[in-house]
Amino acid sequence: MPQRSNQSAAPGLLPRLRRSCFMAAGVVAVLAHAPLLTTASFARGPDSVADIAEGLQDSVVNISTTQTLKGPAESKPTGPGPKGSPFEEFFDDFFDDQDKEGLPRKVSSLGSGFVIDPSGLVVTNNHVIEGADEIIINFTDGSKLKVTKILGHDPKTDLALLQVEPKKPLKAVTFGDSSKMRVGDWVMAIGNPFGLGGSVTVGIISATKRDINAGPYDDFLQTDAAINRGNSGGPLFNMDGQVIGVNTAIISPSGGSIGIGFAVPSNSAVQVVDQLKQYGETRRGWLGVHVQNVTQEIADSLGMPQP
Repeated sequence: MPQRSNQSAAPGLLPRLRRSCFMAAGVVAVLAHAPLLTTASFARGPDSVADIAEGLQDSVVNISTTQTLKGPAESKPTGPGPKGSPFEEFFDDFFDDQDKEGLPRKVSSLGSGFVIDPSGLVVTNNHVIEGADEIIINFTDGSKLKVTKILGHDPKTDLALLQVEPKKPLKAVTFGDSSKMRVGDWVMAIGNPFGLGGSVTVGIISATKRDINAGPYDDFLQTDAAINRGNSGGPLFNMDGQVIGVNTAIISPSGGSIGIGFAVPSNSAVQVVDQLKQYGETRRGWLGVHVQNVTQEIADSLGMPQP
């Protein structure tokens, strides 16, 4: 399945950065009369996240998918002569005949996910597994399990819940409270960028409640922890080792990380995952009016006059 890019532009960023430069002189003047602040006055970042990462990596999985595509290729070969040559019609007829059926071809893609239940429940992004014929879960110890069932998926939040059948209980992670995350809090991402499984990156929460026009329920956590292609569906952890986000999208002109990544908040993910587990779909309330014709049966049941 071709990897889809969740990228968008941010045309308003540069002007804001430029404007912030003009404030520098005023800030220096204020600080000149402020009490001297030492480095000890500021909250320090973690000296190391090795212990946290070591305890979590077994719960983070790499997801590989294959999909068989049928139909004609995206582009048709052309004959050796220039357009308008005497042989053009002959070669066009030849290649048209060759292209009618279109040979089936397999495409592969990579993503990330994480175990939320020892019995074999795995959360990932919907776009990681959408349309896949086969989904394989790869664990850090080298073992692999085929997904036996997609319990449910929700395109509107880009989340999916998968089922595997392990021979022994898996190591699972727990969800934290994303509403407690503040701008500047340290976070850690673990995933499978570019097929490099078990990659750990660290950053901070850059913003909360971010709307990137990706869907009807945009409410992302923004982070500068490096997130690249293949990280999709992987967890974003707080410094307590709890999942507070599901890495989903990046903004990048090159396809690689430039420090602008987005994660579905855990509080949203928990609600969706619970419904996928219980119903196989997401059931949302709505306000509106549903109109239908009043049949004789409806009229009789409501004690109404003849319709």
